[in-house]
Amino acid sequence: MPGQKISVNRVPMAHPADASALMSLVDSGQIEAEDIVAVLCKTEGNGCVNDFTRGYATFALSQAIAERLGVSAEKTRDRVAFVMSGGTEGVLSPHATVFTKRGVAEIAVNGEKRLAIGVAFTRDFLPEELGRTVMVTETAEAVRRAMDDAGIEDAADVHFVQIKTPLLTAERMADAECRGQTVATDDTYKSMGYARGASALGVAVALGEVSLDSISDERLLSDWSLYSSVASTSAGIELLHNEIILMGNSTSATSPYVIGHSVMQDAVDGAAVRAALRQAGIELEDGQVAAEDVDRVVNVLGKAEADPSGSVRGRRHTMLDDSDINSTRHARGVVGGVIAAVVGDPMVYVSGGAEHQGPAGGGPVAVIARVKDEN
Repeated sequence: MPGQKISVNRVPMAHPADASALMSLVDSGQIEAEDIVAVLCKTEGNGCVNDFTRGYATFALSQAIAERLGVSAEKTRDRVAFVMSGGTEGVLSPHATVFTKRGVAEIAVNGEKRLAIGVAFTRDFLPEELGRTVMVTETAEAVRRAMDDAGIEDAADVHFVQIKTPLLTAERMADAECRGQTVATDDTYKSMGYARGASALGVAVALGEVSLDSISDERLLSDWSLYSSVASTSAGIELLHNEIILMGNSTSATSPYVIGHSVMQDAVDGAAVRAALRQAGIELEDGQVAAEDVDRVVNVLGKAEADPSGSVRGRRHTMLDDSDINSTRHARGVVGGVIAAVVGDPMVYVSGGAEHQGPAGGGPVAVIARVKDEN
């Protein structure tokens, strides 16, 4: 199995089109533009159907990288996974996490498992396929390709699978109707949840967490016992296919990083955040990241949702009843605050809407960390 050299860099963004910090990594020689395989961003839009900051950021960053590569932005988007997650409620700070990957002839980490990255894309989906079983099967196939790309053979070594998925719009629903097809929902906002849920179950099927036979269109967004413990899916208007960034540990990787994960049982589960940090080798003092380990935390990646039961730890919450602010925005603010308090840094990645991503009301949380004593 060929080796892979991975780098991960987290950089701040002053606005959705701000590629300056990312380009500084390229221009300084810290990374090579041709090695970039994925860019994962938190943008300050509302994270809902009409959040155009996602498409704006995708256009701006792909254009900036394209200029360094000497190709078109469209060709750049064909080779690089641009996953933009809207919503930086509360203390969440807009930023980009840039993943690079280069093939190497030798493996130089003494057989230890290090962070490996795999990227894959599904075909474009028809409107009537969004949020249905066909989306599950297509996503599962792409996740398996991403595992191969990452050089990971054991599903237990996969710790986070980030997917950007499309959603339904009025125009897309009209297209389906004109062809005599029905769609999973006629509510554009709810379509985000259906697409997220189907994509998450695709991860679960690919990794053996859930059998394909147990999934049906009727059980999507209904049977919350079906979920993946490592899936993180985000829906957007800016694409028609799924873009997948799979992260795990592999002996084929020579990166100075590892990734660990845990599963938050609810929105205030700080214990799960600490468990993920420990799994990534980060020391804690009084429940927070130890001072000497702060710089080793590359990023924390989490999912958030308002518990569909209407309560958190037996206490009633009102996130689902707020007609002014969508529940996913409340949830991102809460979980972002919990993670930031433990890590001591608000520049963390939290995506809203965790349908079939961890238990109902909770969600996966992963930590990418630099291995101790490695520069």
